[in-house]
Amino acid sequence: MTGTGSDVERVNQAVAERIKTFRKNQKLSLDELSRRAGISKGMLVDIERCLANPSIAMLCKISAAMSVSVADIVDVAEQPSVHLIAPRDIPQLWEGESGGSARLLAGTSGPDMVELWRWEMHPGERYTSPAHPEGTCELLHVEQGTLILGREGQRHEVGCGSSAIMRADAPHYYANESGEKVVFTMAVSERHSR
Repeated sequence: MTGTGSDVERVNQAVAERIKTFRKNQKLSLDELSRRAGISKGMLVDIERCLANPSIAMLCKISAAMSVSVADIVDVAEQPSVHLIAPRDIPQLWEGESGGSARLLAGTSGPDMVELWRWEMHPGERYTSPAHPEGTCELLHVEQGTLILGREGQRHEVGCGSSAIMRADAPHYYANESGEKVVFTMAVSERHSR
């Protein structure tokens, strides 16, 4: 997770507290959560102590292991009736090398969840994602520039004004190979089989 100093600290503190709360409510030991998420126990300890800055991929693994959504962990998940999220409360969960960003705008509670993201990628930036759980689907709409979308050795160009639907249950990436900024919105739908 990256962003401005105070934003990162605020989000990391909320993440630390919420992961610990979810883990304890589910009566999961650090060892069990570590095993389920495929993350070292030491890393989980550091996250819960607010000493680590977990990546989006790591938050996805932890949330899936506890059957909650990333939105639950960063506290932008839906609430009964209407849940308004102020601009200052929208977390930035990725920062590119040149200042690009990924913000989780809103999401539903897990394990079956929907998330809404806004991405900005500066020239040369790339985000690589491990496979999400089976059945995860991403819907993207490019508002500016041309997004490169890659999955299983395939490379697709998604131009300004165009949309794409991608199964995200395999490793994939988003890249900006142009000389201009790329801006896109993304909805993620994740359904867990019962």
